[in-house]
Amino acid sequence: MTATYTWDVFASLDGYGSYGPPGDWGGYWGKQGPELLEHRLASFRHEQRMVFGATTFREFVAMLSAAGPDDDVKDPWVIRMVNLPAVVLSSMLSPPLDWPDARVVRGDTADVVTRLKEESDVPLRSHGSLSMNRALMAAGLVDRVQVTLFPVITGQSGLAPIFRGAEDFDLELLESQTLDGRTQELVYRPTRHG
Repeated sequence: MTATYTWDVFASLDGYGSYGPPGDWGGYWGKQGPELLEHRLASFRHEQRMVFGATTFREFVAMLSAAGPDDDVKDPWVIRMVNLPAVVLSSMLSPPLDWPDARVVRGDTADVVTRLKEESDVPLRSHGSLSMNRALMAAGLVDRVQVTLFPVITGQSGLAPIFRGAEDFDLELLESQTLDGRTQELVYRPTRHG
């Protein structure tokens, strides 16, 4: 039996994963609420292994090291995620890593994730890592796409278009819920179209 691989991503309604100038949204585009934060923490309570691309991993480490004690970058679910075992797919990074239980794995991304899925006794999860996960979807290795859709349009400030350059996929809706009366979490099973 192979482990399930979930690509977990935050998105604006127009499909961006982050924002830049002239945006002044703040974390979660300023739309986090108690239901969202508790739901995120609950989704990280069970054992799982995180999988990151090098760019996203470096961004997380930089955000965490620059954050103050009350910064939303250090919300309880993020702290839980940081303390889960993690694999960082990179040909450039080298230990030591500023992450409690992370290891660097080199090699072809699809080959590495195929091996991880075969060997892991816990589910695999990736938060962010856009280009890596688009490639893994194209290779048929992403079992679930979990999109947390925030009620914003970032037409002027949106950065990192999540699915730009992705292959075409049909999506089967597995789960959906509204959090704090405004934020949608949608979980899909992707299947290559055609």
